[in-house]
Amino acid sequence: MISESQIEESLKELFGTMDFKSEPAGLYDPLGYMIGIGGKRIRPRLCLLTYSLFKDSLGEEILQPAAAIEVFHTFTLIHDDIMDKAEMRRGMPTVACRWDGNTAILSGDVMCIDSYRRLAKAPADILPDILGLFTDTAAQVCEGQQYDMDFESEKEVPMDLYMKMIGLKTAVLIACSARMGAMIAGADERTCSYLYKFGYDLGLAFQIADDYLDTFGDQSVFGKMIGGDIINNKKTWLLIRALEKSGEMEKSGAVGPEYGKQALLRAMRMPVTNDAEKAAKIQKVKDIYEAIGVDEDAKYEIIRFHANAMENAGMTGLGKVRYEMLHRYADRLLGRNK
Repeated sequence: MISESQIEESLKELFGTMDFKSEPAGLYDPLGYMIGIGGKRIRPRLCLLTYSLFKDSLGEEILQPAAAIEVFHTFTLIHDDIMDKAEMRRGMPTVACRWDGNTAILSGDVMCIDSYRRLAKAPADILPDILGLFTDTAAQVCEGQQYDMDFESEKEVPMDLYMKMIGLKTAVLIACSARMGAMIAGADERTCSYLYKFGYDLGLAFQIADDYLDTFGDQSVFGKMIGGDIINNKKTWLLIRALEKSGEMEKSGAVGPEYGKQALLRAMRMPVTNDAEKAAKIQKVKDIYEAIGVDEDAKYEIIRFHANAMENAGMTGLGKVRYEMLHRYADRLLGRNK
């Protein structure tokens, strides 16, 4: 079995030495730039981890498919930044800002193609299955992005539809990572299925945690401005839950009108033309969230999906040592200390 420290070293080498074609520079330089500004590498790490549960060494047959997942994820970020008109990514200018929008579109396209080139290094006997899994997942990620864009024009979004969206946009790629590593290692279908479910539930918890941290996180730790979702009235787990809960609590008398649904809707309409107005809006919405307990609700959901993920990990029957490796991965992903 491969150790977690070996996985970490392999990831550093894999992404530290990753290269792309050099010409034309205007097409390929943005690829190296985006890989170079880093990230947590949570998807390739999980792919290597599930592979390591069954194998004793890491070769190109798993390293390149794991890299393919990260390259594909990075491609989606380039295009997400175009759609969101974002200026910063991981504290650095986005590709569209550093170069231009057309370059970002074309470089993103070739990054997607590059992910398939790397995926093709998977063992030939299971390559059709790996390609099927990856292609289905890639389409689902696009479906999730479309739902997310559709939500921008909706006044309210049902929680079940929001959960479907984050399942597609975020959870399926993490689930794919878990399943792919096990598939390439030769694990049986039952085990691969439970590892997929492990990754999917973990992905849901991860996205809810991301929503929570955007409002209640430490900016120096979170790595981006706190409150951006509130400023933009983005449909997050917290906002959707607050829209559901604020009216119910006001009607029952659990909170006063200053924390009811109309107060929340007024807060969402507050102007954000300067820093002072932005800070005022963020504080007002946070006050409502805390008054009606949405912050605690989100933490409960994160814990619940974490527990679901670990239940699926346990169903694999892989034994205590392997279960604990999956547990440590889950805890680190969600910032848990136990």
